[in-house]
Amino acid sequence: MEKHTYIPKGVCARQIDFEIEDGKLHNVKFTGGCDGNTKAIGKLLEGADAAHTVEVLKGNLCGMKGTSCADQLAKGIEEVLGK
Repeated sequence: MEKHTYIPKGVCARQIDFEIEDGKLHNVKFTGGCDGNTKAIGKLLEGADAAHTVEVLKGNLCGMKGTSCADQLAKGIEEVLGK
């Protein structure tokens, strides 16, 4: 599995780490952010289709921030899939 690190912008999380193997997400972990919520995101996405995850999470907002940890994860995944 190839490990990826994304540095989010505009959210409380400082780093998002994840792996993609055969188009599936594994080991999604946030550094910082709302601990319970980010842990839940990681558990829910274990083995999920990476491209579908982008479709579902992209554009989800947290208050007036214009983004969210989930949205930032989607952007990180999208960046990797676009390579």
